[in-house]
Amino acid sequence: MAIVQVHDKQFKTYISNEAIQQRVAALGQQISADYEGKNPLLIGILNGSFVFAADLFRNISTAAEISFIKLASYKGTSSTGNVITAIGMEESVTDRHVIIVEDIVDTGKTLHAFLPDIIQRQPASLSIACFLSKPEALQYDISTKYIGFEIPNNFVVGYGLDYDGLGRNLPDLYTLVND
Repeated sequence: MAIVQVHDKQFKTYISNEAIQQRVAALGQQISADYEGKNPLLIGILNGSFVFAADLFRNISTAAEISFIKLASYKGTSSTGNVITAIGMEESVTDRHVIIVEDIVDTGKTLHAFLPDIIQRQPASLSIACFLSKPEALQYDISTKYIGFEIPNNFVVGYGLDYDGLGRNLPDLYTLVND
């Protein structure tokens, strides 16, 4: 088990990149089957989802498009409770099959704030794909169709997730040593 230092905290390997890639490939196959002939639009929520969104997109074998929006609600190891839209979405989602791609659904605050805007734009369908889900932390009624891994309510870094900007480039997923 590898230990890495990110800022002032130590993290240990939690999920290997090999296991991540196997699960992402399975999600890509499921989305490909579910959306065959529908040309879905994946909307990745930056910054955290970019690694997962890229790997997921490469594993989708049917015609699909991808775009990104930047939303944020975290500072340090906890949610601020406020969702900030930093870069808006310019693609039309009206009558499109939309898949929101998130790195992690924990409290659900970010999606709870963002979903009404998407729904108002009248997509043909709307679903959510997330790399990680923390059911223990969920505070809003968020229905996630495609889930990479369900994890306990521990702080994690790696595979796109960060601790104050660092750790996103780690290929594996790590959890705090003292969690």
